[in-house]
Amino acid sequence: MPNQINAAFEKIATKITNWTGSSPAFVIAFLIILVWGITGPFFNYSDTWQLVINTSTTIITFLMVFIIQKSQNKDSKAIQLKLNELIAASRHASNRMVDIEDLTEDELNILHKFYQKLSDISEDDQDIHHSHSIDAAEDLQKKKNSYKKTRKPDEGIVEQ
Repeated sequence: MPNQINAAFEKIATKITNWTGSSPAFVIAFLIILVWGITGPFFNYSDTWQLVINTSTTIITFLMVFIIQKSQNKDSKAIQLKLNELIAASRHASNRMVDIEDLTEDELNILHKFYQKLSDISEDDQDIHHSHSIDAAEDLQKKKNSYKKTRKPDEGIVEQ
């Protein structure tokens, strides 16, 4: 039973979201506001006249928040799965990027800074086909660390 309710809600939410984002829905909403505004003088701009539009728009907005959020969650999950598939299928991409949406914001900021650096490196690189990734950067860092260990201060640099 709960699965049927979820499926029905998802179907309805998708239809409502698609419809409310359409031109006819905007025109209808605009016409409702226009009619409400035109009827103001007939109701002497009373508190009840104002309360009708305030209450109506508040209720609609409140319900739409949940409908739109449901739709955005579904779309976001679908996009993440598509991106995960592209990452998994690419031999040059780091599989560590799969499911990074579960990281904290601080962890994502660290990754963002790293990719900004990779972008700078890529811009300086003359070969547009050269791949830069987290794994390649880690390999390079390991080489640098082992290079530092083989260097003797009084002898200068030791070739490897």
